[in-house]
Amino acid sequence: MIGPLSGKFIDNVNPATAEIVGQIPDSNEKDIAVAVHAAEKAFPKWRLTSLEERFAILNRIANLIEENLDTLALAETNDNGKPLWLAKKVDIPRAAANFRFFATAIMHFATASHHNEGVSVNYTLRQPIGIVGCISPWNLPLYLFTWKIAPALAAGNCVIAKPSEVTPVSAFLLARICKEAGLPNGVLNIVHGTGAVTGEAIVTHPKVKAISFTGSTRAGERIAGLVAPKFKKLSLELGGKNPNIIFADVANAKDAWEKMLRTTIRSSFENQGEICLCGSRILIEETVYEKFKTDFLQMIKDELTVGDPLEENTKQGAIVSKVHYEKILNCLAIAKQEDGKILCGGNAIQLEGRCANGFFIEPTVIENLGPDCTTNQEEIFGPVVTLQSFKTEEAAIALANASQYGLAASIWTNDIGKANRMAANLEAGIIWINCWLVRDLRTPFGGMKNSGVGREGGWEALRFFTEAKNVCIKL
Repeated sequence: MIGPLSGKFIDNVNPATAEIVGQIPDSNEKDIAVAVHAAEKAFPKWRLTSLEERFAILNRIANLIEENLDTLALAETNDNGKPLWLAKKVDIPRAAANFRFFATAIMHFATASHHNEGVSVNYTLRQPIGIVGCISPWNLPLYLFTWKIAPALAAGNCVIAKPSEVTPVSAFLLARICKEAGLPNGVLNIVHGTGAVTGEAIVTHPKVKAISFTGSTRAGERIAGLVAPKFKKLSLELGGKNPNIIFADVANAKDAWEKMLRTTIRSSFENQGEICLCGSRILIEETVYEKFKTDFLQMIKDELTVGDPLEENTKQGAIVSKVHYEKILNCLAIAKQEDGKILCGGNAIQLEGRCANGFFIEPTVIENLGPDCTTNQEEIFGPVVTLQSFKTEEAAIALANASQYGLAASIWTNDIGKANRMAANLEAGIIWINCWLVRDLRTPFGGMKNSGVGREGGWEALRFFTEAKNVCIKL
C-alpha cells in the first residue's frame, strides 16, 4: 500500500454528521501506470495459477469478509450513510457471497467442442484477457466492488480497481483482507481517486484491455466514447427509472396486499432510494389507486423512521454526500414547479445530536405528474417516488416503457398469465413478479436502452472477463 505520487489527498466525509473523518489518495495517471506495471509483472504467473488455487484464495477472501463483518459494515455506514443493520444484513454478506460464488463458478466453467464428422474437431478455449479495469459506484460500495473484482480474478485476470472516492474505506479494508488471504502482489491493484482523473486514466490506459463500470448514464456515455476507438471490451451497468406495476387483483387477498405494500416500501426507500433497482415510478391500476395511496402513506408514516444510521430503529439513513443531497432537493423543487402534488415528505430533515449537520431527506411521494415530465424521466436516485394510475394492461405497458431507461421492473398480480404477458412486453433487463431484489447470482444482470450495455453475473461475467479462441483439428 503506497500513497499518491502527487502527494494530494481528498477529504472523506461522513454524510450523517458532515464531519471530515479522513483522507484518501487523489491518484492520477502516474499512479495508474505504477498499478498497471505491477499487474503486468503478476499476470504471467496468475493466469497459469490452477483453478483449485484460485478457488482457495478467493474462498479465503470470502471467509475473511465474513469474519470482519462488523468492521466492514461500520465503515460502509460511516462512508455511505446507510443504516448499520442494513450494511450487516445485506452489503457485507453479499460481498462475501460474490467471492464465494465466483470462486466456485470458475471450477465449473466449461466450453463446447464440435465434431464435424470425418473432417475436424473444434474446441473453444476461454482465456483471461490480461489487465482489466473495474470501476464501481458509491451506493453499494463493497457489494458492487466485489461483484466486478471476483469474476475478473477468478477468470485469471489482473485487476486495476477504483472504488468511488465518496465511499472508499471498505475497499481499503478489502485490500488488507486480500493480502491476508494470500492473493499475490500485483493481481489486484486498488487505486483511489476521482472518476474524472483516476477513472479516465484506467479507461484510457492502452494496456487495460477491458472495462467494467457501474454508475451514472452520463459517466457511462463518457466512458463509451473513450473506449470505442480503442476496441476494448466494455460492460456498462447504468441508471434506472424503474416501474413498479400494481394490479387490482392483488387487493383480493389481505396477505398479498400487505406483502406488496411492505415490499414497495423497500423498493422505494431502501438504502435511501440510492439503489439503481429501486422502483421510483409506482404504477397502480385505477380501481385500487386510492386504496393503495392511503395504505402506502400510512405505512410510511408508521414505520419509515429517518435517523442516525447507527441506531437500530432507523429505517432510512443519510444521503451519501452534500452534492447528492442538494441534487435531490433540486429535483424536488422541479417536481413542485411541474405541479406535482407532494403527498408526504418533500423536505430536508435536521436531526438532533451527533447528526445535527447531516444530509437527511424525508421519504417523499408525489402524484399528479405525467409520464413525460422531468420528475418521471430523470433518475433522482433518492427517497422519492411518483404515483401514476392506469386502466388496462396496454396502458400499464405504455407507462412503464415511457422512459429512456430499461433496467428493472416489478409486477404485482395474482394472474400468472397477466404477469407473463407483462414481462414479455416490458423493456427492462430484470423483471420481478410479486417480489423485489430477489437475486440468484447465476442469472444475467443488466439493462436495456440507457441502462447499459452487456450483462454481469454467472457465466455472463466469466465470459466477459475471458477471450474465446476456437481451435480446429483436422481429422
